[in-house]
Amino acid sequence: MEIVKAPTDPEKSRPYFYIIKDKEIFTQSDEEGKGVSFLYQSDGRMISAASFTGNVTDETELKLLETVDGFKKLIHSVGVSIEMEDKDKQAEFVFQMYGKKDLYGGGANLIANVNTNSKEERINLSDVDWTDDDDIPGQIRVHTDAPEQKAYLSVRFFLNDGFDAPEQVEDKPVDTNSAEYKQMIDRSLMNLGNTKRLVKAVDKAKAGHDVNICYIGGSITQGAGATPINTECYAYKSFLGFKKLMGDGNNVHYIKAGVGGTPSELGMIRFDRDVLRDGAISPDIVVIEFAVNDEGDETKGNCYESLVRKALSLPSQPAVMLMFSVFSDDYNLQDRLSPVGFRYDLPMASVKDAVTEQFYDRDNRILTKNQYFYDMFHPTNLGHTIMADCLINIMEKAIEKGADEIYDPVLEDAPAIGNTFDNVLLVDKKDNTGYVRVKEGGFVYTDEVLQSVEMDLDLNLTPEFPFNWMYDGSRGNHEPFEMDVECKSLVLVMKDSGEVDAATAKVYVDGKFVRDLDPYVNRWCHCNPLIVIDEETTAPHHVKVVVDEDDVRTKFTILAFGLVK
Repeated sequence: MEIVKAPTDPEKSRPYFYIIKDKEIFTQSDEEGKGVSFLYQSDGRMISAASFTGNVTDETELKLLETVDGFKKLIHSVGVSIEMEDKDKQAEFVFQMYGKKDLYGGGANLIANVNTNSKEERINLSDVDWTDDDDIPGQIRVHTDAPEQKAYLSVRFFLNDGFDAPEQVEDKPVDTNSAEYKQMIDRSLMNLGNTKRLVKAVDKAKAGHDVNICYIGGSITQGAGATPINTECYAYKSFLGFKKLMGDGNNVHYIKAGVGGTPSELGMIRFDRDVLRDGAISPDIVVIEFAVNDEGDETKGNCYESLVRKALSLPSQPAVMLMFSVFSDDYNLQDRLSPVGFRYDLPMASVKDAVTEQFYDRDNRILTKNQYFYDMFHPTNLGHTIMADCLINIMEKAIEKGADEIYDPVLEDAPAIGNTFDNVLLVDKKDNTGYVRVKEGGFVYTDEVLQSVEMDLDLNLTPEFPFNWMYDGSRGNHEPFEMDVECKSLVLVMKDSGEVDAATAKVYVDGKFVRDLDPYVNRWCHCNPLIVIDEETTAPHHVKVVVDEDDVRTKFTILAFGLVK
Protein backbone atom coordinates (compact mmCIF):
# COMPACT_ATOMS: atom_id res chain seq x y z
CA MET A 1 0.00 0.00 0.00
CA GLU A 2 1.32 3.45 -0.97
CA ILE A 3 1.52 5.89 1.91
CA VAL A 4 0.88 9.58 1.21
CA LYS A 5 3.63 11.62 2.84
CA ALA A 6 3.34 15.16 4.16
CA PRO A 7 5.66 17.80 2.67
CA THR A 8 9.11 17.64 4.22
CA ASP A 9 9.13 21.41 4.87
CA PRO A 10 5.57 22.66 5.39
CA GLU A 11 4.97 26.42 5.23
CA LYS A 12 4.94 27.89 8.72
CA SER A 13 1.66 29.45 9.76
CA ARG A 14 2.23 33.18 10.13
CA PRO A 15 0.15 36.10 11.31
CA TYR A 16 -0.98 38.36 8.50
CA PHE A 17 -3.00 41.45 7.66
CA TYR A 18 -4.59 42.71 4.47
CA ILE A 19 -3.71 45.93 2.70
CA ILE A 20 -6.07 45.14 -0.19
CA LYS A 21 -9.09 42.95 0.29
CA ASP A 22 -11.36 41.85 -2.54
CA LYS A 23 -10.86 45.21 -4.24
CA GLU A 24 -12.46 45.65 -7.64
CA ILE A 25 -9.99 46.88 -10.25
CA PHE A 26 -10.33 47.69 -13.94
CA THR A 27 -7.43 47.58 -16.38
CA GLN A 28 -6.68 50.31 -18.90
CA SER A 29 -4.74 49.95 -22.12
CA ASP A 30 -0.96 50.07 -21.79
CA GLU A 31 1.59 50.94 -24.47
CA GLU A 32 1.39 47.44 -25.93
CA GLY A 33 -2.41 47.37 -26.07
CA LYS A 34 -2.63 45.01 -23.09
CA GLY A 35 -4.22 45.85 -19.74
CA VAL A 36 -2.77 47.47 -16.63
CA SER A 37 -4.18 48.79 -13.36
CA PHE A 38 -2.16 50.94 -10.94
CA LEU A 39 -2.59 51.03 -7.16
CA TYR A 40 -0.21 53.56 -5.64
CA GLN A 41 1.19 52.73 -2.20
CA SER A 42 3.46 55.73 -1.55
CA ASP A 43 2.71 58.93 0.41
CA GLY A 44 1.13 57.05 3.31
CA ARG A 45 -1.39 55.09 1.24
CA MET A 46 -0.12 51.65 2.27
CA ILE A 47 0.07 52.63 5.93
CA SER A 48 -3.48 53.93 5.80
CA ALA A 49 -4.66 50.72 4.10
CA ALA A 50 -2.96 48.62 6.78
CA SER A 51 -4.95 50.63 9.34
CA PHE A 52 -8.46 50.63 7.85
CA THR A 53 -8.28 47.39 5.82
CA GLY A 54 -5.93 45.33 7.99
CA ASN A 55 -7.00 46.81 11.37
CA VAL A 56 -3.34 47.38 12.29
CA THR A 57 -2.89 49.76 15.22
CA ASP A 58 0.68 48.91 16.23
CA GLU A 59 2.61 52.13 15.56
CA THR A 60 5.93 50.25 15.33
CA GLU A 61 4.63 48.02 12.55
CA LEU A 62 3.04 50.93 10.70
CA LYS A 63 6.30 52.89 10.92
CA LEU A 64 8.22 49.98 9.37
CA LEU A 65 6.01 50.18 6.28
CA GLU A 66 7.40 53.63 5.44
CA THR A 67 10.68 52.32 3.96
CA VAL A 68 11.94 49.28 2.07
CA ASP A 69 14.34 48.47 4.92
CA GLY A 70 11.46 48.48 7.40
CA PHE A 71 9.26 46.56 4.98
CA LYS A 72 11.83 43.77 4.76
CA LYS A 73 12.16 43.70 8.55
CA LEU A 74 8.40 43.33 9.07
CA ILE A 75 7.21 41.28 6.09
CA HIS A 76 8.11 37.66 5.46
CA SER A 77 6.03 37.17 2.31
CA VAL A 78 3.25 38.73 0.27
CA GLY A 79 0.13 36.76 -0.58
CA VAL A 80 -1.68 37.72 -3.80
CA SER A 81 -4.98 36.46 -5.18
CA ILE A 82 -6.89 37.64 -8.25
CA GLU A 83 -10.36 36.66 -9.39
CA MET A 84 -11.69 37.33 -12.88
CA GLU A 85 -14.73 36.10 -14.75
CA ASP A 86 -12.48 33.92 -16.91
CA LYS A 87 -10.89 31.59 -14.35
CA ASP A 88 -8.42 30.09 -16.84
CA LYS A 89 -6.27 33.19 -17.34
CA GLN A 90 -3.16 34.49 -15.65
CA ALA A 91 -2.38 38.03 -14.54
CA GLU A 92 0.99 39.47 -13.60
CA PHE A 93 1.26 41.13 -10.21
CA VAL A 94 4.09 43.62 -9.67
CA PHE A 95 4.88 45.40 -6.41
CA GLN A 96 7.42 48.06 -7.37
CA MET A 97 9.75 49.71 -4.89
CA TYR A 98 10.74 53.30 -5.67
CA GLY A 99 14.41 54.23 -5.84
CA LYS A 100 16.28 56.98 -4.01
CA LYS A 101 18.00 58.31 -7.11
CA ASP A 102 15.99 56.71 -9.92
CA LEU A 103 12.42 56.88 -8.64
CA TYR A 104 10.79 54.53 -11.16
CA GLY A 105 13.74 52.47 -12.33
CA GLY A 106 16.02 52.05 -9.33
CA GLY A 107 13.98 49.90 -6.96
CA ALA A 108 13.29 46.18 -6.78
CA ASN A 109 10.15 44.56 -8.18
CA LEU A 110 8.19 41.84 -6.40
CA ILE A 111 6.61 39.82 -9.22
CA ALA A 112 4.18 36.92 -9.32
CA ASN A 113 2.17 35.28 -12.09
CA VAL A 114 -1.24 34.72 -10.53
CA ASN A 115 -4.06 32.50 -11.73
CA THR A 116 -7.37 34.35 -12.04
CA ASN A 117 -9.28 31.70 -10.07
CA SER A 118 -8.59 33.27 -6.61
CA LYS A 119 -5.74 30.89 -5.85
CA GLU A 120 -3.24 32.73 -3.70
CA GLU A 121 0.39 33.00 -4.78
CA ARG A 122 3.10 33.85 -2.28
CA ILE A 123 6.13 36.05 -2.91
CA ASN A 124 8.86 35.32 -0.37
CA LEU A 125 10.93 38.41 0.28
CA SER A 126 14.03 36.23 0.64
CA ASP A 127 13.72 35.41 -3.08
CA VAL A 128 13.62 39.07 -4.22
CA ASP A 129 16.62 40.73 -5.90
CA TRP A 130 16.82 43.88 -3.80
CA THR A 131 18.84 46.89 -5.01
CA ASP A 132 21.11 49.47 -3.40
CA ASP A 133 18.73 52.19 -4.60
CA ASP A 134 15.66 50.77 -2.82
CA ASP A 135 13.89 53.54 -0.92
CA ILE A 136 10.14 53.21 -0.29
CA PRO A 137 7.28 50.89 -1.31
CA GLY A 138 5.93 52.58 -4.43
CA GLN A 139 3.13 51.07 -6.49
CA ILE A 140 1.27 47.87 -7.27
CA ARG A 141 0.46 46.99 -10.87
CA VAL A 142 -1.77 44.25 -12.24
CA HIS A 143 -1.17 43.35 -15.88
CA THR A 144 -3.76 41.45 -17.93
CA ASP A 145 -3.65 40.18 -21.51
CA ALA A 146 -6.20 42.76 -22.65
CA PRO A 147 -7.51 46.17 -21.49
CA GLU A 148 -10.89 46.87 -19.90
CA GLN A 149 -10.76 43.72 -17.77
CA LYS A 150 -12.47 43.67 -14.38
CA ALA A 151 -10.83 41.76 -11.55
CA TYR A 152 -10.91 41.45 -7.77
CA LEU A 153 -7.57 41.75 -6.00
CA SER A 154 -6.50 40.77 -2.49
CA VAL A 155 -3.03 41.38 -1.04
CA ARG A 156 -1.98 40.36 2.44
CA PHE A 157 1.31 40.61 4.31
CA PHE A 158 2.60 37.60 6.25
CA LEU A 159 4.81 38.76 9.09
CA ASN A 160 8.26 37.74 10.23
CA ASP A 161 8.86 36.07 13.58
CA GLY A 162 8.44 38.45 16.49
CA PHE A 163 5.55 40.40 14.96
CA ASP A 164 1.84 39.89 15.43
CA ALA A 165 -1.26 40.95 13.50
CA PRO A 166 -4.79 41.81 14.65
CA GLU A 167 -7.85 39.74 13.85
CA GLN A 168 -9.08 40.33 10.30
CA VAL A 169 -12.76 41.31 10.47
CA GLU A 170 -15.31 40.64 7.73
CA ASP A 171 -17.42 43.63 6.62
CA LYS A 172 -21.21 43.38 6.51
CA PRO A 173 -22.98 44.14 3.21
CA VAL A 174 -24.30 47.70 2.88
CA ASP A 175 -28.02 48.17 2.22
CA THR A 176 -28.29 51.39 0.20
CA ASN A 177 -32.10 51.16 0.35
CA SER A 178 -32.35 51.13 4.13
CA ALA A 179 -33.76 53.95 6.24
CA GLU A 180 -30.44 54.16 8.07
CA TYR A 181 -28.59 54.72 4.78
CA LYS A 182 -31.04 57.47 3.83
CA GLN A 183 -30.51 59.17 7.20
CA MET A 184 -26.75 59.03 6.61
CA ILE A 185 -27.17 60.70 3.22
CA ASP A 186 -29.40 63.39 4.78
CA ARG A 187 -26.57 64.29 7.17
CA SER A 188 -24.52 65.42 4.18
CA LEU A 189 -26.74 68.42 3.49
CA MET A 190 -24.80 71.45 4.71
CA ASN A 191 -26.92 74.00 2.86
CA LEU A 192 -29.77 73.65 0.38
CA GLY A 193 -29.13 77.18 -0.76
CA ASN A 194 -31.17 79.27 -3.14
CA THR A 195 -33.02 76.87 -5.43
CA LYS A 196 -33.85 79.21 -8.31
CA ARG A 197 -31.02 78.25 -10.67
CA LEU A 198 -31.20 74.54 -9.85
CA VAL A 199 -34.94 74.24 -10.45
CA LYS A 200 -34.57 76.39 -13.57
CA ALA A 201 -32.15 73.77 -14.97
CA VAL A 202 -34.64 70.99 -14.16
CA ASP A 203 -37.50 72.83 -15.86
CA LYS A 204 -35.31 73.58 -18.88
CA ALA A 205 -34.46 69.90 -19.29
CA LYS A 206 -38.07 68.77 -18.86
CA ALA A 207 -39.05 71.23 -21.61
CA GLY A 208 -36.71 69.38 -23.96
CA HIS A 209 -33.95 71.99 -24.13
CA ASP A 210 -30.28 71.04 -23.97
CA VAL A 211 -28.85 71.08 -20.44
CA ASN A 212 -25.15 70.70 -19.57
CA ILE A 213 -24.12 69.30 -16.18
CA CYS A 214 -20.43 69.97 -15.55
CA TYR A 215 -17.99 68.72 -12.93
CA ILE A 216 -14.58 70.15 -12.03
CA GLY A 217 -12.30 68.95 -9.25
CA GLY A 218 -9.34 66.76 -8.35
CA SER A 219 -8.71 63.04 -8.67
CA ILE A 220 -12.01 62.08 -7.02
CA THR A 221 -13.87 63.97 -9.72
CA GLN A 222 -11.56 62.36 -12.27
CA GLY A 223 -12.92 59.09 -10.84
CA ALA A 224 -9.96 57.67 -8.93
CA GLY A 225 -10.95 54.55 -7.01
CA ALA A 226 -13.94 53.88 -9.27
CA THR A 227 -13.78 50.79 -11.45
CA PRO A 228 -14.33 51.43 -14.26
CA ILE A 229 -13.38 55.03 -13.74
CA ASN A 230 -15.72 56.46 -16.37
CA THR A 231 -19.07 54.98 -15.29
CA GLU A 232 -18.61 54.19 -11.58
CA CYS A 233 -17.38 57.65 -10.51
CA TYR A 234 -19.56 59.91 -8.39
CA ALA A 235 -19.78 62.45 -11.22
CA TYR A 236 -21.39 60.09 -13.70
CA LYS A 237 -23.58 58.41 -11.07
CA SER A 238 -24.92 61.76 -9.87
CA PHE A 239 -25.38 62.86 -13.48
CA LEU A 240 -27.58 59.80 -14.08
CA GLY A 241 -29.55 60.66 -10.94
CA PHE A 242 -29.95 64.29 -12.04
CA LYS A 243 -30.92 63.18 -15.53
CA LYS A 244 -33.65 60.91 -14.19
CA LEU A 245 -35.08 63.77 -12.12
CA MET A 246 -34.95 65.99 -15.23
CA GLY A 247 -37.04 63.67 -17.39
CA ASP A 248 -34.28 61.25 -18.45
CA GLY A 249 -33.99 62.71 -21.93
CA ASN A 250 -31.02 62.66 -24.29
CA ASN A 251 -30.97 66.46 -24.09
CA VAL A 252 -29.10 66.28 -20.75
CA HIS A 253 -25.33 66.24 -21.30
CA TYR A 254 -22.34 65.27 -19.15
CA ILE A 255 -19.03 67.15 -18.88
CA LYS A 256 -16.38 65.85 -16.47
CA ALA A 257 -13.09 67.69 -15.88
CA GLY A 258 -11.26 66.23 -12.88
CA VAL A 259 -7.44 66.30 -12.70
CA GLY A 260 -5.67 64.31 -9.99
CA GLY A 261 -3.54 66.00 -7.35
CA THR A 262 -4.45 69.55 -8.36
CA PRO A 263 -6.10 72.37 -6.39
CA SER A 264 -8.58 75.07 -7.40
CA GLU A 265 -5.49 77.21 -8.07
CA LEU A 266 -5.15 75.11 -11.22
CA GLY A 267 -8.88 74.54 -11.67
CA MET A 268 -9.58 78.23 -12.18
CA ILE A 269 -6.90 78.38 -14.93
CA ARG A 270 -8.14 75.35 -16.88
CA PHE A 271 -11.87 76.08 -16.40
CA ASP A 272 -12.35 77.69 -19.83
CA ARG A 273 -10.60 74.86 -21.66
CA ASP A 274 -11.65 71.81 -19.65
CA VAL A 275 -15.22 72.79 -18.67
CA LEU A 276 -16.34 75.40 -21.19
CA ARG A 277 -14.33 73.66 -23.95
CA ASP A 278 -13.21 77.04 -25.28
CA GLY A 279 -16.77 78.34 -25.51
CA ALA A 280 -18.46 75.23 -26.91
CA ILE A 281 -20.20 74.37 -23.61
CA SER A 282 -22.72 76.58 -21.81
CA PRO A 283 -23.15 75.08 -18.30
CA ASP A 284 -26.50 74.81 -16.53
CA ILE A 285 -25.12 73.08 -13.42
CA VAL A 286 -21.50 73.18 -12.21
CA VAL A 287 -20.34 70.87 -9.41
CA ILE A 288 -17.04 71.95 -7.79
CA GLU A 289 -15.01 69.46 -5.71
CA PHE A 290 -11.71 70.63 -4.24
CA ALA A 291 -12.23 70.03 -0.50
CA VAL A 292 -9.34 67.56 -0.18
CA ASN A 293 -7.02 69.04 -2.81
CA ASP A 294 -6.92 72.67 -1.76
CA GLU A 295 -4.26 72.35 0.90
CA GLY A 296 -2.03 73.01 -2.12
CA ASP A 297 -3.82 76.30 -2.88
CA GLU A 298 -1.27 78.98 -2.00
CA THR A 299 -4.05 81.55 -1.46
CA LYS A 300 -5.91 79.45 1.13
CA GLY A 301 -9.31 79.92 -0.50
CA ASN A 302 -8.97 82.99 -2.71
CA CYS A 303 -8.52 80.81 -5.80
CA TYR A 304 -11.43 78.58 -4.77
CA GLU A 305 -13.78 81.52 -4.35
CA SER A 306 -12.54 83.03 -7.60
CA LEU A 307 -13.42 79.75 -9.36
CA VAL A 308 -16.89 79.71 -7.77
CA ARG A 309 -17.45 83.33 -8.81
CA LYS A 310 -16.17 82.59 -12.32
CA ALA A 311 -18.83 79.88 -12.65
CA LEU A 312 -21.61 81.97 -11.09
CA SER A 313 -20.97 84.90 -13.40
CA LEU A 314 -21.25 82.91 -16.66
CA PRO A 315 -23.88 84.22 -19.10
CA SER A 316 -25.83 80.96 -18.77
CA GLN A 317 -26.28 81.62 -15.02
CA PRO A 318 -25.63 78.03 -13.93
CA ALA A 319 -26.50 76.55 -10.57
CA VAL A 320 -23.24 75.97 -8.67
CA MET A 321 -23.06 73.08 -6.21
CA LEU A 322 -20.18 72.50 -3.81
CA MET A 323 -19.07 68.96 -2.93
CA PHE A 324 -16.86 68.37 0.13
CA SER A 325 -15.19 64.96 -0.12
CA VAL A 326 -13.07 63.43 2.66
CA PHE A 327 -9.84 61.47 3.23
CA SER A 328 -9.56 58.32 5.34
CA ASP A 329 -8.01 60.32 8.20
CA ASP A 330 -11.26 62.35 8.32
CA TYR A 331 -9.54 65.39 6.77
CA ASN A 332 -11.07 67.92 4.45
CA LEU A 333 -11.19 71.70 4.11
CA GLN A 334 -14.90 72.32 4.43
CA ASP A 335 -14.41 74.65 7.40
CA ARG A 336 -12.20 76.86 5.22
CA LEU A 337 -14.24 76.62 2.04
CA SER A 338 -17.88 76.43 3.19
CA PRO A 339 -18.02 80.19 3.98
CA VAL A 340 -17.81 80.67 0.21
CA GLY A 341 -20.94 78.56 -0.22
CA PHE A 342 -22.78 80.39 2.53
CA ARG A 343 -21.70 83.76 1.09
CA TYR A 344 -23.45 82.98 -2.22
CA ASP A 345 -26.16 80.73 -0.71
CA LEU A 346 -25.09 77.67 -2.70
CA PRO A 347 -26.13 74.03 -2.32
CA MET A 348 -23.39 72.20 -0.38
CA ALA A 349 -22.92 68.50 0.36
CA SER A 350 -20.40 67.16 2.88
CA VAL A 351 -19.51 63.48 2.63
CA LYS A 352 -17.48 63.99 5.80
CA ASP A 353 -20.62 64.93 7.72
CA ALA A 354 -22.43 61.91 6.28
CA VAL A 355 -19.98 59.08 6.91
CA THR A 356 -17.24 59.99 9.36
CA GLU A 357 -19.07 59.81 12.68
CA GLN A 358 -20.71 56.48 11.85
CA PHE A 359 -17.32 54.90 11.03
CA TYR A 360 -16.58 54.88 14.77
CA ASP A 361 -19.97 53.57 15.93
CA ARG A 362 -19.26 49.82 15.92
CA ASP A 363 -22.78 48.87 16.98
CA ASN A 364 -24.73 51.00 14.51
CA ARG A 365 -22.41 51.83 11.63
CA ILE A 366 -23.68 51.39 8.12
CA LEU A 367 -20.29 50.88 6.48
CA THR A 368 -16.62 50.70 7.42
CA LYS A 369 -13.73 52.75 6.16
CA ASN A 370 -12.56 49.71 4.22
CA GLN A 371 -15.88 49.69 2.37
CA TYR A 372 -15.84 53.43 1.66
CA PHE A 373 -12.16 54.00 0.81
CA TYR A 374 -10.30 52.50 -2.13
CA ASP A 375 -7.11 53.95 -0.65
CA MET A 376 -6.46 56.68 1.90
CA PHE A 377 -7.53 59.38 -0.57
CA HIS A 378 -10.15 57.93 -2.90
CA PRO A 379 -13.56 56.24 -2.56
CA THR A 380 -14.48 52.75 -3.71
CA ASN A 381 -17.39 52.23 -6.07
CA LEU A 382 -19.62 52.27 -2.99
CA GLY A 383 -17.95 55.45 -1.80
CA HIS A 384 -18.58 57.10 -5.17
CA THR A 385 -22.23 55.96 -4.94
CA ILE A 386 -22.54 57.66 -1.56
CA MET A 387 -21.04 60.89 -2.94
CA ALA A 388 -23.48 60.79 -5.84
CA ASP A 389 -26.43 60.15 -3.53
CA CYS A 390 -25.44 63.21 -1.46
CA LEU A 391 -25.73 65.40 -4.57
CA ILE A 392 -28.93 63.73 -5.78
CA ASN A 393 -30.39 64.34 -2.31
CA ILE A 394 -29.87 68.09 -2.84
CA MET A 395 -31.58 67.98 -6.23
CA GLU A 396 -34.56 66.06 -4.81
CA LYS A 397 -34.97 68.54 -1.97
CA ALA A 398 -34.69 71.51 -4.34
CA ILE A 399 -37.42 70.09 -6.59
CA GLU A 400 -39.58 69.37 -3.55
CA LYS A 401 -39.15 72.95 -2.30
CA GLY A 402 -39.59 74.56 -5.70
CA ALA A 403 -37.74 77.54 -7.12
CA ASP A 404 -37.00 80.54 -4.96
CA GLU A 405 -38.42 83.66 -6.55
CA ILE A 406 -35.13 85.49 -7.06
CA TYR A 407 -31.43 84.78 -6.83
CA ASP A 408 -28.94 87.63 -6.84
CA PRO A 409 -25.47 86.52 -5.66
CA VAL A 410 -24.30 90.19 -5.63
CA LEU A 411 -20.80 89.50 -6.89
CA GLU A 412 -19.95 93.17 -6.44
CA ASP A 413 -20.10 92.88 -2.64
CA ALA A 414 -17.11 91.81 -0.54
CA PRO A 415 -16.05 88.16 -1.06
CA ALA A 416 -15.91 85.65 1.76
CA ILE A 417 -12.19 85.00 1.25
CA GLY A 418 -11.01 86.71 -1.93
CA ASN A 419 -11.70 87.36 -5.60
CA THR A 420 -8.25 88.18 -6.98
CA PHE A 421 -8.48 85.61 -9.77
CA ASP A 422 -12.07 86.11 -10.98
CA ASN A 423 -10.87 86.96 -14.48
CA VAL A 424 -7.84 84.70 -14.77
CA LEU A 425 -6.86 83.76 -18.33
CA LEU A 426 -4.99 80.69 -19.56
CA VAL A 427 -1.90 81.67 -21.53
CA ASP A 428 0.15 79.13 -23.48
CA LYS A 429 1.44 78.66 -27.02
CA LYS A 430 -2.18 78.49 -28.26
CA ASP A 431 -4.38 80.67 -26.06
CA ASN A 432 -4.29 84.40 -25.29
CA THR A 433 -0.88 84.85 -26.86
CA GLY A 434 -1.65 88.51 -27.57
CA TYR A 435 -1.36 89.38 -23.88
CA VAL A 436 2.34 88.44 -23.66
CA ARG A 437 5.58 88.83 -25.59
CA VAL A 438 7.68 85.69 -25.30
CA LYS A 439 11.33 85.02 -26.06
CA GLU A 440 11.51 81.22 -25.81
CA GLY A 441 15.29 80.82 -25.47
CA GLY A 442 15.95 77.12 -24.92
CA PHE A 443 12.23 76.44 -24.31
CA VAL A 444 11.55 75.75 -27.98
CA TYR A 445 10.27 72.17 -27.65
CA THR A 446 6.84 70.77 -26.81
CA ASP A 447 6.57 68.20 -24.01
CA GLU A 448 4.31 65.28 -24.89
CA VAL A 449 4.84 63.30 -21.66
CA LEU A 450 2.09 64.99 -19.67
CA GLN A 451 -0.37 64.36 -16.88
CA SER A 452 -3.37 62.93 -18.70
CA VAL A 453 -6.94 62.27 -17.55
CA GLU A 454 -10.16 60.55 -18.56
CA MET A 455 -12.53 63.32 -19.64
CA ASP A 456 -16.30 62.85 -19.69
CA LEU A 457 -17.10 59.16 -20.43
CA ASP A 458 -13.87 58.59 -22.34
CA LEU A 459 -11.49 55.90 -21.09
CA ASN A 460 -8.80 57.28 -23.37
CA LEU A 461 -6.49 59.81 -21.76
CA THR A 462 -6.49 63.51 -22.64
CA PRO A 463 -3.20 65.34 -21.93
CA GLU A 464 -3.34 68.48 -19.83
CA PHE A 465 -1.65 71.61 -21.21
CA PRO A 466 -0.34 70.18 -24.50
CA PHE A 467 0.63 73.64 -25.84
CA ASN A 468 3.60 74.05 -23.53
CA TRP A 469 7.20 75.26 -23.57
CA MET A 470 9.82 72.58 -22.91
CA TYR A 471 13.52 73.13 -22.28
CA ASP A 472 16.02 70.40 -23.13
CA GLY A 473 19.55 71.37 -22.19
CA SER A 474 20.98 68.19 -23.70
CA ARG A 475 20.31 69.71 -27.16
CA GLY A 476 22.66 72.65 -26.58
CA ASN A 477 20.50 75.78 -26.17
CA HIS A 478 20.72 76.98 -22.55
CA GLU A 479 19.05 80.39 -22.97
CA PRO A 480 16.33 81.28 -20.42
CA PHE A 481 12.64 81.73 -21.08
CA GLU A 482 11.65 85.41 -21.04
CA MET A 483 8.23 87.03 -21.10
CA ASP A 484 6.99 90.62 -21.00
CA VAL A 485 3.48 90.97 -19.61
CA GLU A 486 1.14 93.55 -18.09
CA CYS A 487 -0.72 92.00 -15.18
CA LYS A 488 -1.75 92.15 -11.54
CA SER A 489 -1.22 88.46 -10.88
CA LEU A 490 0.58 85.65 -12.66
CA VAL A 491 0.55 81.93 -11.93
CA LEU A 492 3.21 79.74 -13.56
CA VAL A 493 2.09 76.16 -14.17
CA MET A 494 5.09 73.84 -14.20
CA LYS A 495 5.39 70.12 -14.83
CA ASP A 496 6.37 68.01 -11.85
CA SER A 497 8.24 64.79 -12.60
CA GLY A 498 10.02 61.90 -10.96
CA GLU A 499 12.25 61.22 -13.97
CA VAL A 500 16.02 61.34 -13.48
CA ASP A 501 16.44 64.03 -16.16
CA ALA A 502 13.94 66.51 -14.63
CA ALA A 503 15.78 69.78 -13.99
CA THR A 504 15.27 72.54 -11.43
CA ALA A 505 14.84 76.20 -12.35
CA LYS A 506 14.53 79.70 -10.90
CA VAL A 507 12.01 82.45 -11.60
CA TYR A 508 12.97 86.13 -11.71
CA VAL A 509 10.50 89.01 -11.98
CA ASP A 510 11.87 92.41 -13.00
CA GLY A 511 15.37 91.13 -12.29
CA LYS A 512 14.59 89.93 -8.75
CA PHE A 513 14.63 86.29 -7.69
CA VAL A 514 11.10 85.12 -6.81
CA ARG A 515 11.18 81.35 -6.22
CA ASP A 516 12.75 78.01 -7.03
CA LEU A 517 10.95 75.56 -9.30
CA ASP A 518 11.67 71.95 -8.33
CA PRO A 519 9.80 69.10 -10.06
CA TYR A 520 10.96 66.70 -7.33
CA VAL A 521 8.87 68.36 -4.58
CA ASN A 522 5.89 66.25 -5.71
CA ARG A 523 7.96 63.85 -7.84
CA TRP A 524 5.32 62.56 -10.21
CA CYS A 525 4.01 63.65 -13.60
CA HIS A 526 1.74 66.38 -12.41
CA CYS A 527 0.58 69.95 -13.13
CA ASN A 528 1.81 72.33 -10.45
CA PRO A 529 0.54 75.96 -10.30
CA LEU A 530 2.78 78.47 -8.47
CA ILE A 531 2.16 82.18 -7.99
CA VAL A 532 5.02 84.39 -9.22
CA ILE A 533 3.28 87.81 -9.27
CA ASP A 534 0.48 88.98 -6.95
CA GLU A 535 0.01 92.74 -6.91
CA GLU A 536 -2.90 95.10 -6.31
CA THR A 537 -2.57 96.99 -9.60
CA THR A 538 -1.75 96.11 -13.18
CA ALA A 539 1.82 96.93 -14.20
CA PRO A 540 4.35 95.83 -16.81
CA HIS A 541 6.66 93.01 -15.72
CA HIS A 542 9.55 91.07 -17.17
CA VAL A 543 9.53 87.39 -16.20
CA LYS A 544 12.54 85.14 -16.68
CA VAL A 545 12.84 81.38 -16.04
CA VAL A 546 16.42 80.10 -15.79
CA VAL A 547 17.07 76.34 -15.72
CA ASP A 548 19.84 75.18 -13.39
CA GLU A 549 22.50 73.57 -15.54
CA ASP A 550 23.23 69.93 -14.78
CA ASP A 551 24.74 67.11 -16.83
CA VAL A 552 21.90 64.69 -15.98
CA ARG A 553 18.90 66.83 -15.03
CA THR A 554 18.38 68.64 -18.33
CA LYS A 555 14.60 68.93 -18.95
CA PHE A 556 12.10 71.44 -17.62
CA THR A 557 8.58 72.27 -18.83
CA ILE A 558 6.46 75.40 -18.42
CA LEU A 559 2.95 74.09 -19.05
CA ALA A 560 1.09 77.41 -19.07
CA PHE A 561 0.42 80.63 -17.18
CA GLY A 562 -2.64 81.97 -15.40
CA LEU A 563 -2.84 85.70 -16.07
CA VAL A 564 -4.93 88.38 -14.33
CA LYS A 565 -4.92 91.72 -16.13
